[in-house]
Amino acid sequence: MKKLVLALLIAAAVPASIMAISAEDVIKKMEKNTVVKTARTEGLLVVNDRFGTKTSSFLSYSRGDDSMLIEFTSVEEEGMKILRTKDEIYLFFPDAEELIRMQGSALKESVMGSDMSYEDMTGGKSLLRSYSVTLEGTEEIAGEPCYRVSMTAKSRNVPYYKQVMWIDKELFIYRQVHKFSRSGKLLKEITADDIRKVSGKAVPFHMVLKDTLKKDSSTEFFIQSIEIDIHLEPGIFSLEELTW
Repeated sequence: MKKLVLALLIAAAVPASIMAISAEDVIKKMEKNTVVKTARTEGLLVVNDRFGTKTSSFLSYSRGDDSMLIEFTSVEEEGMKILRTKDEIYLFFPDAEELIRMQGSALKESVMGSDMSYEDMTGGKSLLRSYSVTLEGTEEIAGEPCYRVSMTAKSRNVPYYKQVMWIDKELFIYRQVHKFSRSGKLLKEITADDIRKVSGKAVPFHMVLKDTLKKDSSTEFFIQSIEIDIHLEPGIFSLEELTW
């Protein structure tokens, strides 16, 4: 009886949020923070490789987790657009007035010579629908306490068989991600920092992506400005709008 009372007292002393948290809870909280109704973002894409550094500017629009339009605004790529609607990716090149649908092995190609593939841009599904998740404990990333969540694919219809995410315990935004092949080989590394609150959401204003299969290569994303939950014209994510 005394042991039971002691156990109850210990349980009462521990915050319910710590006791009740699960891998599923962590992912749900992260997705609640990161998925917005709409957003407009201006930023820079910086590709670093053995040939040097190339910087491109872009303007992007997003709606939920299944629609995104990226338009490059730098001189060399001006007018080039990438449209994602759920798992469909389309490219538009203004000089050729050509619209291309990315599919099959083409999805593994690099976006603008970066460490990101078109496959990395596919979305529209909750991680919990695609992966079985396990909370492996807590670790610090850049001095910030994070939940370490391991995810294993439920089917072959996802780009990466396994992912490990380090998710900030307070902000519920990932600070680091490792993506693996079925054989266990590390394929991609992502780190996020300069996290700021915008319209109640935690947003990383700087991210670094590394493709471990490329030597001396990394890609940085810088957000220069972002607006969240703004009005967007309904047709902005249509193929008709893509070609003008």
